[in-house]
Amino acid sequence: VKSTKSQSIPNFSGAPGLVSVPPGFSMPSVPPPSVPGQPAGETGSPLPNPGTYEECHRKCKEVFPIQMEGVRLVVNKGLSNHFQVSHTVTLSTLAESGYRFGATYVGTQQTGPAESFPVMVGDMDNTGSLNAQVIHQLTSAVRSKIAIQTQQHKFVNWQCDLEYRGDDFTSAVTLGNPDVLLGSGIIVAHYLQSISPALALGGELVYHRRPGEEGAVTSLMGRYTGNNYVATLTLGGAGAHATYYHRANDQLQLGVEFEGSMRTQETAVSFGYQLDLPKANLLFKGSVDSNWVVGAVLEKKLLPLPLSLALGAFLNQKKNTFQCGFNVTVG
Repeated sequence: VKSTKSQSIPNFSGAPGLVSVPPGFSMPSVPPPSVPGQPAGETGSPLPNPGTYEECHRKCKEVFPIQMEGVRLVVNKGLSNHFQVSHTVTLSTLAESGYRFGATYVGTQQTGPAESFPVMVGDMDNTGSLNAQVIHQLTSAVRSKIAIQTQQHKFVNWQCDLEYRGDDFTSAVTLGNPDVLLGSGIIVAHYLQSISPALALGGELVYHRRPGEEGAVTSLMGRYTGNNYVATLTLGGAGAHATYYHRANDQLQLGVEFEGSMRTQETAVSFGYQLDLPKANLLFKGSVDSNWVVGAVLEKKLLPLPLSLALGAFLNQKKNTFQCGFNVTVG
């Protein structure tokens, strides 16, 4: 299924021009960071690690369906405990149809009960365009990542990330598309600090430079985590972004998102929900926003077969357009 939203390689959000990957690029199963509110680790810190800056809004965003268009067939094949390949065929009426080959390798260096490093992921389409990244846990607190993107054998983007996780804080820096000769590049710095077991505060600095242009954008973030909800607010020179995630019960999750842009002087509010029926192996996501775009995605696992189906439909009532997509995943 062709998504109309670009999916970013996990980097530090808010950095324009960093590496992004097209739909169909499957990510490795890298374990998530410590969840706010969990007991502190063996170090005895009274506050938990807050996770990463880029993940603060992710809990709410995962509730919303991803827009789909066309037909996509994905075949995943595990060759060993550490190596997996995938084949993706996409048919679309709005974008180019094509084929993508992906490979994922997970190393043997275990840093926890469910995480191993290094992790290497690659994805290439029929035109020779490549997206790849390498993630490695250098020490117990330091994690690094290198990501590259080429387009028809020409380098388009590349970036290097370095992340440090303390007992009650996380700091990170990203260097994107550096060019010493032209004096251009992007630097993104993040810091997130636990103030209490439920409250985390942080900030982001994005500095970009290229011939004839130079600038910096700063933003501040606050996140409050309750027993069954997460509220997050980001304020900066680019605008405001607020999300609220609520887990009503084991089956129903809700999300509300507000976005306001200073550049375009526009605002948008979106409401989404996710209904999970594990006994029926069924997952349903729906959304509606202030621009009168209504969407829904239905996912069904056909157990015991290694097969899952997804059907999505989106209606833009203002533009009077309709898009639908169908996805089949084997393996």
